Amino acid sequence: MAEATPDHIDGSQTQSSDPVAVDESSTTSATRSSDAPATITDERRQQVVMVSPRPKLRPARFRKITLGRERMRKRGAVCDDWTILGQTVKSFTGKYRGCGISDPVRVRMISDIELSQKSLMDCRTAVVLKTWIENTAKPAFADMGGGLKKLHVVGHYSCRTRNNLASTRISEHGKGRAIDIAIFQLVDGTLISVQDGWNAAYARGALRKLHSGACGLFGTVLGPDSDQFHRDHFHFDTARHRSTPYCR
Repeated sequence: MAEATPDHIDGSQTQSSDPVAVDESSTTSATRSSDAPATITDERRQQVVMVSPRPKLRPARFRKITLGRERMRKRGAVCDDWTILGQTVKSFTGKYRGCGISDPVRVRMISDIELSQKSLMDCRTAVVLKTWIENTAKPAFADMGGGLKKLHVVGHYSCRTRNNLASTRISEHGKGRAIDIAIFQLVDGTLISVQDGWNAAYARGALRKLHSGACGLFGTVLGPDSDQFHRDHFHFDTARHRSTPYCR
């Protein structure tokens, strides 16, 4: 559609990007005294047409955040963390009162360290486990067999009582806050088990670093010296204690 243009343009006037008010009764305003107050009646206000400026684009940082989240989703990242890979799961409850997870994820890899089985837990536990892997587990095996490759998980979510004993509280496993690890696999294929290596010269130092490094980060840390139920694995959970963490 052709657009009408004026026959001549007064060079003393310039266009502005600010909103422009077009007043159809402006032809009669010339007869008004310059000293008269500039008021707009309701009738004239309805005749005004506002031309809005073009909206600004969203800042680049917001576009980057959106693209970043999409890439994380495609990669399989969960808990808003690039290094935690797995699958989100719908909230659920268990057969016993107190069991269930409100924000469950099924984790398969953390910080490039594989889990031997997809482990069900809440995001808080997954993030704490990630911190332990990066700050303690990887450094502990940095000079052994090419470094850490995989965690052999023997327990994650399970709706049960503590140590499967009757008349005890619901285990932190039943709340998605615990994980049990029995073996650490190195890049060269070496397997270091908690049961065999706890007092062995070749693994004693590394395993005790794993245990002490988890204490304080997790709420509860249990190992071979705690009781008969944990002779062959580490139990880590994110239970909140009133005083200090429980580590044995």
